[in-house]
Amino acid sequence: MVAMRLARQGTNKRAFFRIVVAEKSFPRNGRTIENVGTYDPLKTDAQVVLKMDRVKFWLEKGAQPTLGVKNLLRKYLK
Repeated sequence: MVAMRLARQGTNKRAFFRIVVAEKSFPRNGRTIENVGTYDPLKTDAQVVLKMDRVKFWLEKGAQPTLGVKNLLRKYLK
């Protein structure tokens, strides 16, 4: 199954996340199918940048967002 999830980047205590589409069985920071956005929680307003056309494409194809990605989409796509 294909999932949209967060892949952690950055250094210790300076987390930065990429929102990626990957096979559910792949490791968290392993091989990905596509990078569809970024999430930086350390900015003052927790910056989220998404490629909306690609997010919609993958959701229509049946990709299941994880709980964290689902919350980000719900919060920032109002």
